[in-house]
Amino acid sequence: MLVPEVLLNPKLIDKIAWLHLHEGKLLSTRSRGKDRYYIPGGKREAGETDEQTLLREIKEELTVDLQPTSLVYRGTFEASAHGHAADVVVRMTCYSAYYTGTLQPAAEIEEVIWHSYQHRPQVSAVDQLIFDWLRQQSLLAD
Repeated sequence: MLVPEVLLNPKLIDKIAWLHLHEGKLLSTRSRGKDRYYIPGGKREAGETDEQTLLREIKEELTVDLQPTSLVYRGTFEASAHGHAADVVVRMTCYSAYYTGTLQPAAEIEEVIWHSYQHRPQVSAVDQLIFDWLRQQSLLAD
């Protein structure tokens, strides 16, 4: 039986994220009590696939429904986990997708904002890597 890597390495935080761009800006969120912005998404629950995790997390956090047939894998990024010990790493597996509904903060999300590259210092380390990658792809405005 295969054991998920996150169980073998408790210092790895496995997250799935939604990269949603509009007019050169990336959708970002801030949770209550947090000092950084994060790309929307979250941790998988036991037995969930990437798709199941992303659909659930985005519905919980932003009240919209991602269209499963439109999911496109965009990349996986790793960096030190913000607010954790130095040896804790977050792995962010990113997808883009179309959605239906109206974006609005829900659950622990206090703020929804659109970021350009100039907002890079306000996001977590792994999000900074994603900002750099999006800019290199000419997808994120300065």
